[in-house]
Amino acid sequence: MANQRNYAKELDTIMERLRREEKRPTLLLHACCAPCSSAVLERLTERFAVSVLFYNPNIYPQTEYEKREAELARLISEMPAARDVTLIRAPYEPESFFEAVRGLESIPEGGERCFRCYRLRLEAAAQYAAAHGFDYFTTTLSISPLKNAAKLNEIGEALAAQYGVPHLPSDFKKKEGYKRSIVLSKEYELYRQDFCGCVFSKRERMKKNHGSHT
Repeated sequence: MANQRNYAKELDTIMERLRREEKRPTLLLHACCAPCSSAVLERLTERFAVSVLFYNPNIYPQTEYEKREAELARLISEMPAARDVTLIRAPYEPESFFEAVRGLESIPEGGERCFRCYRLRLEAAAQYAAAHGFDYFTTTLSISPLKNAAKLNEIGEALAAQYGVPHLPSDFKKKEGYKRSIVLSKEYELYRQDFCGCVFSKRERMKKNHGSHT
């Protein structure tokens, strides 16, 4: 079995090099929600000029999308580490998600349907980063223990080669990142959703909850 890459260590190496060189490159950070963004922003703004892209056509329904977007905007406005962060709000386009995962609707959460969703959102970030001259792009998604960090980085690197913008390696859940996001969520009283975002994950959660009460 091949050695697994340590994406968290790779990020540490890049950030240490930037510290020594006193450089502050631009970074487009795809964000899924405020809780996941909190600890990621706290860390990345030390070494990067960060802009946040909220592009999540998987989120259902639209009221949920709007709630998460509003909470992310509030976090950026209130969090000292994010004082220079710009929020880029993408249009809500659920049809893009349904098209991307067509035929995979019944696949359990964490499988190929999720990987298609990762790619959809990361590709939007890569395209935007390329069009607007960013030095790097990445996503907050790897902070979740439920997300496949190796797959996220694999997709990110493939898109980096396609669009010509380096992908910043990450596994933000490491080094107590996920625990820190919980602390910051409580500190800023952030809305923490109980499902990934899509209608399929919502159905799975409802089934589990129903089963636990029968």
